[in-house]
Amino acid sequence: MTEVRVPTLGESVSEATVATWFKKPGDAVKADEMLCELETDKVTVEVPAPAAGVLAEIVAKEGETVGVNALLATISEAGAGAAPAQPKTESAAARQTAAPQSNEVKMTDVMVPTLGESVSEATVATWFKKVGDAVAQDEMLCELETDKVSVEVPSPVAGVLTEIVAPEGATVAAAARLAVVAEGAAGAVAAPAAAAAPAAAAAPAGKDVENAPSAKKAMAEAGLSAAQVTGTGKDGRIMKEDVAAAKAAPVAAPAVTIAPAPASVPRSPVPADDAAREERVKMTRLRATIAKRLKDAQNTAALLTTYNEVDMTAVMELRAAYKEQFEKKHGTKLGFMSFFVKACCHALQEVPEVNAEIDGGDIIYKHYVHMGVAVGTPNGLVVPVVRDADQKGFAQIEKEIAAYGKRARDGKLTMQEMQGGSFTISNGGVYGSLMSSPIINPPQSGILGMHKIQDRPMVVNGQIVIRPMMYLALSYDHRIVDGKGAVTFLVRVKEALEDPRRLLMDL
Repeated sequence: MTEVRVPTLGESVSEATVATWFKKPGDAVKADEMLCELETDKVTVEVPAPAAGVLAEIVAKEGETVGVNALLATISEAGAGAAPAQPKTESAAARQTAAPQSNEVKMTDVMVPTLGESVSEATVATWFKKVGDAVAQDEMLCELETDKVSVEVPSPVAGVLTEIVAPEGATVAAAARLAVVAEGAAGAVAAPAAAAAPAAAAAPAGKDVENAPSAKKAMAEAGLSAAQVTGTGKDGRIMKEDVAAAKAAPVAAPAVTIAPAPASVPRSPVPADDAAREERVKMTRLRATIAKRLKDAQNTAALLTTYNEVDMTAVMELRAAYKEQFEKKHGTKLGFMSFFVKACCHALQEVPEVNAEIDGGDIIYKHYVHMGVAVGTPNGLVVPVVRDADQKGFAQIEKEIAAYGKRARDGKLTMQEMQGGSFTISNGGVYGSLMSSPIINPPQSGILGMHKIQDRPMVVNGQIVIRPMMYLALSYDHRIVDGKGAVTFLVRVKEALEDPRRLLMDL
């Protein structure tokens, strides 16, 4: 066993702080390979491995203060099998006690899964397990939240959760490490020591974290306060390189935060009595993204809404006549959404600019209809896409919408299921809305708003009769869609719904 000790630190320097470990217990090391970095008041000192082998134990953890010649770690010979298998939280005595089982312990990293196209980071929302808990293979460990969907992360192996690298609230990049699982039955060896880790990690939370000495000196020279520097060391400890990063990019901190919902006026002071009865909750990434995208749509597009109303008598009679046969044959209920989807696909053929989008100085006309269907969930609005809706029948459309609705409410939608929409339908009528002006979903150029069906007196052939009526609203981007095209689109939708035979005759 080879000892790794603190080297001579220089004249009048008697102690240093362990800044960073580049290796963890169980890692193979080469002679003279850098193991860790120490920080003093004056310099940063790198500590090389005195011999080749396996890092068996880290004695001085990151953030600890050590004197000259103090023991930092131990290295076992390359051929020794027992030492490398031990978790880094075990003491030397525990390692000797567990030696007969140690060869069976294999550490497996839990990584951030693929998040989807154009999504580079996520927030750790919830951990379902804590350090020391036994986990089964494919059992859910945690839930990540991205701008669009929630992603559950299963355990890649059965064993014991020995370390949580990214706690709740942390922002993680794609393919980042989330946790470590001690694999197999021998993982229980790692559990007792690992279970103590949260308590040890939580200890600094109640007191100020001591920043690195070299960081203090660098902040003083740069005229920066600790509040202006984001620490990347243990428990948020500020390191020398953090100060350098803050000096180079003093305004870069907001880049890693979720953009808050746009606010025109800062919040006014609140009386103490009112403040005591309020609750402040951080916006989820999904809600923040919804707020940003809708505000961007208002700021970018020339939004305009045109209205019409449709007599739903024909659709309701057709649905009542065939809903039982439809469900018996196709295994799904016949709702109203498939009629609206087909009517919109029909109208988009005549007014293709409503199905187009602006890309710089170009207009992209799409010879397909990927229909977005807005779905309300407890976490916010999501828009799954029925791809090639213009080529599908009523049954297929109803099945996909029903499946998407259930998956949306369960938080199971994938990124691919919500991308690529060319037009959107939003049904506020399910919540009782009688009239509204929906906002387009960029980069789309149009969205149809459905509303509540309400009996109203109408004049038909000179007679006043009661008919089930619905207001329709088409919001569109006036930069690409003219008023004539918008009105024509809405009239075609109205005609197709009031006489569904037009859909069969392509009229």
